[in-house]
Amino acid sequence: MKWRCTRCGKPHDSDEPPCDSCGHGEFERVPDSEFETVDTGTQYLWVCSNCGCQHVKNNPPCSRCGNHELEKVEQTYDGLEDELAVPTWLEVARPYLPILAIALVVLALFATGILPLSLLFPGTGTPSPPEAPGEAETAAGIDLESVEHGVDDRLETEREAGGVESREYDGGLAGIAEYRNRQTVLERSGEEPPDNPDWSAFDPDCEGDGFLVGSVELESIDDHADPGGLADAVADRLVADHADLVLADRPSEGMDVHVGPEGTVFVTYAVC
Repeated sequence: MKWRCTRCGKPHDSDEPPCDSCGHGEFERVPDSEFETVDTGTQYLWVCSNCGCQHVKNNPPCSRCGNHELEKVEQTYDGLEDELAVPTWLEVARPYLPILAIALVVLALFATGILPLSLLFPGTGTPSPPEAPGEAETAAGIDLESVEHGVDDRLETEREAGGVESREYDGGLAGIAEYRNRQTVLERSGEEPPDNPDWSAFDPDCEGDGFLVGSVELESIDDHADPGGLADAVADRLVADHADLVLADRPSEGMDVHVGPEGTVFVTYAVC
């Protein structure tokens, strides 16, 4: 023998109201066999009129806010399918897309060499040249990279006239030349230059005896009106002081031009 609520029809094992579905306080006795076909009908909840907290019984006060007024509401399952739906990977990842985009840009800067790996992993990658006073890109209106190209063209002409094969410009040798040039600028400025790094970290395309370096200084950049004139002056000094480096039969070269704070032009040339 079982019992059921006289209001909502929910079955119970004993006659102990109130109903745990609708809160009604009266049960009726029903034979067990009737429960096989009994339709419990509409299910109800009791909702707090103040905070909206749902209760299975009409048993005030509200368990959340203590309000004594509960409203009887039919229990429905509208929106349950949407609540149970699994979000797509794009919906999950969308809040993190800006961070992912920034990370990809940073990785691309390291991968292309725009940023040295030594910034990401100290002690690895190509050593960064030391900071030195003066200008490394433009001085007195003269583009120093254009000067480097002009010197290279002039020396190629000299070598061609002497029957010497042309040289390849090597980025590793250029990095070495820049580091050595900055050390010289710091010394001439009365500052302590850093110790020599591991030169092999520049990965120059050298074999056998490694690389050789020669340096020259021109008194003032103001003596030259344009990149071509300065390039010719630098090339003349390199041929005069280091003919064995700039005119010999060697496969690779690299150089750096830096103008100190007093206008002195510092040039370092590396070959292998």
